[in-house]
Amino acid sequence: MKQINVGIIGTGWCGGIRAETCASNPVVGNLHLAEVRPERLAEVARATGAKTTTADYRELLKIREIDAYFISATPETHHYPMARECLLAGKHVFLEKPIAIELHEADELIALARKNHLKFTIGYSQRFNPKFAYVKKSIADGAIGKPVSALVSRHVTRGLGKKITGRTKLSPAAMEATHDLDFVLWCLEPAKPVQVYSTINYGAMREATGADIPDTQLITVIMNNGLSFVVNAGWSLPPGYPNFSTTWIEMIGTEGALLVDDSHRDVVLNTMREGMRLPMSSMPGEFVDHAYAGPMKAETVHFLEAVACDRPVLVTPEQARQVMEVYIAADLSAERRQPVNLPLPESRTSAAAAR
Repeated sequence: MKQINVGIIGTGWCGGIRAETCASNPVVGNLHLAEVRPERLAEVARATGAKTTTADYRELLKIREIDAYFISATPETHHYPMARECLLAGKHVFLEKPIAIELHEADELIALARKNHLKFTIGYSQRFNPKFAYVKKSIADGAIGKPVSALVSRHVTRGLGKKITGRTKLSPAAMEATHDLDFVLWCLEPAKPVQVYSTINYGAMREATGADIPDTQLITVIMNNGLSFVVNAGWSLPPGYPNFSTTWIEMIGTEGALLVDDSHRDVVLNTMREGMRLPMSSMPGEFVDHAYAGPMKAETVHFLEAVACDRPVLVTPEQARQVMEVYIAADLSAERRQPVNLPLPESRTSAAAAR
């Protein structure tokens, strides 16, 4: 196993986790950071001993020794141009979801990665959640028989919802349900989605932000083998532990059923000052001194080892592109109030016109 040198573009919440994980991993030689907020850049640099720090990510592209980049920048409209520049520079890329805003952008990134024989993967961290991995295993080994239907319900706090919607106009389907769409589609392979129906519900977020932001989005996906599944996702739970996330999964098969409680109610901290709290309940996870609670560290290490050992990535960009197509169809369906058939035209604009 060789050492590799890594660049982190964006060192916010997720980028900070990526950076600290890289800094502690023996696979990584030198670490290089780009972040537009000086105070955050200095904080992460101190924590990681980074070799390079800069406010302009293009300065990192000039450093020839960098083998791979983690792109954790926001808003999400930056993902495509940043990933494109990194791939054109001949570097491996880990890109936080979504892969792009338009389908043709995703197609271009996939083509560049193929042409240059580069590792290119998208941050669907829930595949590295042991509970989710167990669902996949239970289907693969036949424990529950042939899948018949699936349900995933995911909700986060309105504080996190306001943070997300403050930087992007993407929907709950694109920013929350996307993890669960990826997860279920992964479990049900090789079946493919052929139709999507979605509805949205308004309430607290519209009142709190004054904008046309839904609280929840309900998505039904029909597969080409006749199976259907439902994902319900939202971001308007009352205030709680910072970035609290709760998820429930039902996977029903011909020979059994698997019910997964990922609601993070297994650790409860009760104090006079703050009342009852649910620590370690954020979706990506968090550092707990010498340990890490959550899937994002394992996901980060997986990419480092894929690059250093020339192994395949677990989340392919083609899979991420399929997820993107499904949530775009969900948004179109919610707008039109009718089902949308797949595949879609290659751009969001042309998809909206195809009525």
